[in-house]
Amino acid sequence: MYMKTLREVPTEAEIPSHILLLRAGMIRKLVSGVYGFMPLGWKTLRKIEDIVREEMDAAGAQEILMSAVQPAELWEESGRWSAYGPELWRIKDRNGRDFCLGPTHEEIFTDIIRDTVSSYRQLPMNLYQIQTKYRDEARPRFGLMRSREFIMKDAYSFDLDEEGLDVSYRDMYDAYDKIFTRCGLKFRPVEADSGAIGGKGSHEFTALSEVGESEIAYCESCDMAATLEKAECKDATPSPESETLLPMEEVNTPGTKTIEEVAGFLGLPKEKTIKALLFETFDEEGKHANYVAAFVRGDRDLNMTKLVNALDIPEHAIAFANEEEMGKTTGAVGGFTGPTKLHDCIKVVDSELLGLKNMCAGACKEDHHIINVNYGRDYEGDIIANLKVLKEGDPCPICGAPVKHTRGIEVGQVFKLRTKYSEAMGATYKDDNQQEHPIYMGCYGIGVTRTMAAIIEQHHDDHGIIWPISVAPYHAIITLVKPEDEVQKEVSERIYAELQAAGVEVLLDDRDERPGVKFNDADLLGIPIRITVGKLAGEGVVEYKLRRDADKSELPIEQAIEEAIKLVAAEGSGR
Repeated sequence: MYMKTLREVPTEAEIPSHILLLRAGMIRKLVSGVYGFMPLGWKTLRKIEDIVREEMDAAGAQEILMSAVQPAELWEESGRWSAYGPELWRIKDRNGRDFCLGPTHEEIFTDIIRDTVSSYRQLPMNLYQIQTKYRDEARPRFGLMRSREFIMKDAYSFDLDEEGLDVSYRDMYDAYDKIFTRCGLKFRPVEADSGAIGGKGSHEFTALSEVGESEIAYCESCDMAATLEKAECKDATPSPESETLLPMEEVNTPGTKTIEEVAGFLGLPKEKTIKALLFETFDEEGKHANYVAAFVRGDRDLNMTKLVNALDIPEHAIAFANEEEMGKTTGAVGGFTGPTKLHDCIKVVDSELLGLKNMCAGACKEDHHIINVNYGRDYEGDIIANLKVLKEGDPCPICGAPVKHTRGIEVGQVFKLRTKYSEAMGATYKDDNQQEHPIYMGCYGIGVTRTMAAIIEQHHDDHGIIWPISVAPYHAIITLVKPEDEVQKEVSERIYAELQAAGVEVLLDDRDERPGVKFNDADLLGIPIRITVGKLAGEGVVEYKLRRDADKSELPIEQAIEEAIKLVAAEGSGR
């Protein structure tokens, strides 16, 4: 059998799933962010795919397989060839024609449907594939968590109208719930931003884990749960009408560039200050487009996703500005920028500031601030939007209770695309009066390789992986203590044959190695059931142990076989 385990922790691995997959010999690194799957890893990956297929098929979706190589023309039709950004892996053929390695397949599936669907009688429809995807990550890391090549299940639903889309969306939402439950994950569906996929309405399925890149805000008093990018943060109660608008006054504030410094110098609460953040945006060719100043209350943090959405630009088209260069055009002064004297830039003002009175802001002058600044009288914004991060302890936007934060791994996401792609690419159907209508679409992705890593993050200990039976590469391992002992060998092969005949996937470790090495490898590989055939084999007794439990027991051979068969039957499929 091809199997190579490592005793030492690989130097490039930082998180448990990456460390254990490499140590167990389940994946093999080719270059940064690109991994191959070895026999044991590939078996688990296929089991996850099988779970995905079973639930997708049960929900009425039909599997196809499209090429990962996509022509640029389709992406240009949708407008994403430039908008998607540097993660889109662009290539040219020998004739100079542009293609990309698909990170996702909205354009391809829309093209299929527009060419084959013409009547309302052909809808609804749901097509999916399980396929390798490519994203040119700037910083691939954490093994399978953020890689440049990965396996994804992507599905696309096509409906007559909004009501039909709602039904398809719910069907996929429920299917995802079953998939991740069967994979043994503790997860939470949360409201999410649609990002580069687009559309309105999305949920992210997040496997709870401290190593996850997704930060989640949730409320224990109601059902509110959302990614931090999406979570709504309520505006503070406006200043009372009785508070008199005081005249603006410029004050000397030497060396006070931060909110903490200026608030302390002037004896003001941070809630009475305005924070300025300065940015530069770029056009499709990467050239300067505009300077942007975003303003939030001093004790708040800016939510970059909300700012990007307010500006209606791609995430890659914005960066922090060079304050000195920006100052030459707009009057901005690093650490002392405020909204009252700023010019020739886009001012994006957080909606909370409109109701607050007598605030302190930068004076666009070195070592100076202005107090008693009021929106409407002293400054206005080009764009008004909710730009705030919902912090832990802030009131829930639904019920008002303090919110909590946790981290998680995004393993799947569902989107209501509506008519974003069908209108751009002319995917329509005719009703019974021969009137044309755009098709309503949904998009549904699962990171199959990322799900594999997420399972390990939730199921491991200091000794190795602890696979749930539903996705384990093998259900059981028989550890033969002395391969040269004919009695032990015969008992081991008998157990092996009976388990195989009962549909239990089983390994027989008959290597000429010390028992400790075999036990360590069994724990590292995470095989759920271990049956050890040792010195009591002649008496018809073996050791039976579950990887997830500390306890082990001595059982008659037949009972050990029966227990293993029973456990695999109960948990093997997860259905």
